[in-house]
Amino acid sequence: MEKLHSWYTAQFAERKVEPNSGLGQAISYLLKHWEKLTPFLRVAGAPLDNNLVERALKKAILHRKNSLFYKTRKGAQMGNLFMSLIHTCENNGVNAFDYLTELQRHAEGVSPNVCREQRTAAPVVEMPFASPRPLQRHVRSFAPRRRQFRRAV
Repeated sequence: MEKLHSWYTAQFAERKVEPNSGLGQAISYLLKHWEKLTPFLRVAGAPLDNNLVERALKKAILHRKNSLFYKTRKGAQMGNLFMSLIHTCENNGVNAFDYLTELQRHAEGVSPNVCREQRTAAPVVEMPFASPRPLQRHVRSFAPRRRQFRRAV
């Protein structure tokens, strides 16, 4: 990459490329932003693209479009809560459907605890990010279950 950088600078130094031409503008942009465009060469494990960020933004935009159809403020709050839980599950590698099903099954065990001293609700410990396998005492595995269909005989 050092040879490539020196070749770019040599193009302008030897006047082989006109700075106002399309190629010259591209080379000058590259030289101006060289440090910002090449961190993947210096940092081990740095991604070559930003697909992770684009996927997260896509989900937020999709949720914004879907939220136009909530009829009440309470419905919008519940929709936001469920979308937040679903995306948190996806980010932590937990099957969201199984997680929400187990929350429903064991609602009394995962409801917020009330602190007697402060009379405030404590946060729920069974969130998808709280442990590698949330609700482990209730669920054997969060692996996606295959649905088996019966053949009509």
